[in-house]
This record gives sequence, C-alpha cells and structure tokens, in this order.
Amino acid sequence: MRRERGRAPARVTGEGAEVSPTLRVAAGYAWRLIIVGAAAYAIFAALGRFHLVTLAVFLALVLTALLEPAVSLLSRWMPRSAAVTVGLLVGILLLFTVLSLIGATVAGEWDGLRREFIGGVQRIERWLEGPPVHLRPGALSDLQARLSRFVTSHRATLISTALSGVGQVVAVLTVGVLALFCSIFFLHSGDRMWTWFGGQLPVRGRHTVHAAGCAAWITFTGYTRGIVVVAAINAVLVGAGLFALGIPLALPLAVLEFFAAFIPLVGSPVALAVAAVVALAAKGPLVAAVVVLLIVVIGQIEGHVLHPLVMSKAVRLHPVVVALTVICGSVTAGVLGAVVAVPMVSVAWSVYGVLRVPPSPASLGR
Repeated sequence: MRRERGRAPARVTGEGAEVSPTLRVAAGYAWRLIIVGAAAYAIFAALGRFHLVTLAVFLALVLTALLEPAVSLLSRWMPRSAAVTVGLLVGILLLFTVLSLIGATVAGEWDGLRREFIGGVQRIERWLEGPPVHLRPGALSDLQARLSRFVTSHRATLISTALSGVGQVVAVLTVGVLALFCSIFFLHSGDRMWTWFGGQLPVRGRHTVHAAGCAAWITFTGYTRGIVVVAAINAVLVGAGLFALGIPLALPLAVLEFFAAFIPLVGSPVALAVAAVVALAAKGPLVAAVVVLLIVVIGQIEGHVLHPLVMSKAVRLHPVVVALTVICGSVTAGVLGAVVAVPMVSVAWSVYGVLRVPPSPASLGR
C-alpha cells in the first residue's frame, strides 16, 4: 500500500527507532576509550608488578641515550665492545668522583654548618618572638623537646624502619647492576636487537612499528639529553649564586638542584627552597630573601629560555599537560613516577603522531 502524497512518514518507536548520529559516534568513541583505558591499566599493572625490572630497563635506556654519542665516536678508532667499555667506565668514574667530592665537602663543612645552624635557629626564634608573629618564648625549645620524646618513645619503630631501609639499599644495588648490564647490550648491539624484534612481526605491520619505534627513540633521547643539559645549567647557576652569597654546602645544594631538575616544574623550586632554608639558618633573613629572588630568576630562565631552546624539539607538550602529568605520576608512583611520567607521555604522543599518519615505505627507506 503506497503512502499518500504529502503525508509525513510515521515515526518508528521501540526497538526499530533510529539512533541519533551524534549518540552513535559518542558511543563508538566511548567503548573504544574504555578498551584503551583497560589496556593501559593492564600494562601499568604489569609494569608495577615488576617495578624493579621496569626501573632497571628505564635506567638502562637513559644510560644508552646519554652514552651512545660518545660510544659511537669512540667506535671510529676502536672496536665497538672496547668503546662501550670505555664509555661506561668514564661515566661511572665521573659519577663516583662527584659523589666523593660531595662527601668530602659535607664532612669538611659539617662542624661549621652545625654551629651556624644552631645560631641561625636562635636568631629565627628571636625574630619570631617579635612583631608581627609574637611567638611564645621557648616554643621552639618545647618543640625540640617533644621531638626528642617522640624519638625516644618510638625508637623500636624507627630502628625497624632503618633496618627495612637496608633491604631498599639492596634493591637499589640490584636495579643499578641490572641497568648497567642491560645498557651494555643496548650500546653494543641495540640496533641488531631492534632489527630482530621487527623481524618477528607480520610483514604488513613492520613499517608502522619501525616508524613508531624510531619516533619514540628520537623523542626519548632528545628529552633525556635535553633535561640533562637543563639540569646542569641550573646546577651551575645555583652553585655560583650560593657560593657568591657565602652559603655553606653550596656544592651539595647545587647537586641537589641538578637531580631535582629531572622533575619538571616542581623539582627545581623544591631544591631551591631547601637552599633558602639553609641560607635562613646560616646567614639570616636578608640572604634568604636573596636566595628566594634567585629561585624566581632561575625559574624564569628555565621556563622561558632553556626549555624552549633545548627541549622544544623533543617535548611538544603544553605546560598544563606537563603539570598534570607530573602530578599523576607522583600520585601513582611517588618521586619515581614524577620523573618517568613526562618522558613516557612525550614518547606516547610522538608515537601517536606517527600512527595517525602512517609513513610510506619509501620514506622509511631514506
């Protein structure tokens, strides 16, 4: 029976009702996002289950990214195995030299720092007792007595915590040895290992995986080398400023700034805040105010000069994304998560950029 001309078609209700195109697209994206989220959660759960191995492999990749240019340069005049050995030995020697220099500096300045710190605490207490704070006299002494009583009453707990720290030291040594072991093979035959891995994949997906892997490695090496350069410049600036102000332990504080700079947006201000506390106790409020000004200046240099010049090609993430990534990483895995989060997100974003527009085989062969 034909529908009469001019009459609107009857709207179908019930099971045969037509779904809105907007709702259909939203539902399609929703279940895909759920699957991707579940897969990401499973991957992170597996990595967390074997977090020591994951950390060792990550450190091995960092060592490989830092030492690969030097090893490649040395391999022009000597065998590759000898170049890897020389590069690793020089890196380990440099690390132990810095650590021994820090230990000698702390040991040489400890007595003087202790006297200056005691005098600084007394000056801070007298300042807090005056306007505008008007702290009750002896409040800091009462706090020190309470801390002493707390340590005495919880001595067993503190001792057990210290003993458990011995196990942590063993875990750290294990991770270091495993990272060194893996980095030897990554430096010596990493390209052959990657070629072998690509050969195990189906032929149709080899070009895509190769392009994604190359983009991931370029981003990771660029980030690693760039953050080391930024951290080194920050440490030199902080060390020079603290030394010029006559603040004790300038070298250890500069090294603390170097390692803290590996946590973007957060680490450097925290390290400089520690330096400001030391300056306040040792030299007084005026010098501490100068250190706070130094924090602002170095933060501006890092954010507006160093990162755009050094890191722009490696990390193309908005500062809001970086901040959220650092916070999520720290909530998930503490300080280690804050360090690892940004390079992981940067690598994932670069891989996504490659997979979104798959390259042609001709472009991969260049």
